[in-house]
Amino acid sequence: MEGVKHIIAVASGKGGVGKSTVTVNLALALSAQGYRVGVLDADIYGPSQAQMLGVAEGTRPKTQGDKAFYPLEAHGIQAMSMAFLVNTREPMVWRGPMVVGAFQQLLNQTLWDNLDFLLIDMPPGTGDIQLTLSQKVPVSGAVIVTTPQDIALLDARKGIEMFRKVNVPVLGVVENMSLYHCENCGHEAPIFGAGGGDSIAEEYDTTVLGRLPLSLSIREFADSGQPSVVSEPDSAVSQTFASMARQVAGSMDQAPGKGPTISFSD
Repeated sequence: MEGVKHIIAVASGKGGVGKSTVTVNLALALSAQGYRVGVLDADIYGPSQAQMLGVAEGTRPKTQGDKAFYPLEAHGIQAMSMAFLVNTREPMVWRGPMVVGAFQQLLNQTLWDNLDFLLIDMPPGTGDIQLTLSQKVPVSGAVIVTTPQDIALLDARKGIEMFRKVNVPVLGVVENMSLYHCENCGHEAPIFGAGGGDSIAEEYDTTVLGRLPLSLSIREFADSGQPSVVSEPDSAVSQTFASMARQVAGSMDQAPGKGPTISFSD
């Protein structure tokens, strides 16, 4: 894509595992390390990056003629989302082809400005948008977000298998909500289970990029438009995202530089 060096898909097999929170914090961690970073919110039905980046409701991007948008900027990164184009209080009652068309417009008509990394916050599942992305642009790699819970791991496997089918390398797994951390007494408990990230990484010959706790502050910072990496840059959570960013950036030095080819078989 013009204006973009590397495209990273951040995906999950199911919703509710913290994929959008991981996307925005990973983008901010890459930016803090000196990279030019953008975020594309590909969740057409439920865009959340506008709120997480602190973009005021009703803010609209500038346009170039009738066919291109300039991304908005927040916390030093470029961003584009369906939330910038519609009233987010109204549901998107669209069929699949309309959703894919909207995604293609966001993808192809945004004038990204010399990005090192474009992180795409994917919708949950393995459907139309995932296939469209794989067909239309050379995706450098995918980051899979899951929780240790067995049910979430079942869906994470589907996400990994999908990217493998379209020849997109899986850069690693992020295990979110790995431990519950009580901010009053300090007690920690693996309420969603333990070892899930390690098992799926071993099964698919990839790595666990990082483990994040189930923490009240992560949720509060994201909801307020000041994600953890911005609000508490020296915290343990932010340092985990910094480590994840270094691993993702480092993996691009080893990437073959070849776009995916669609190939399915029984």
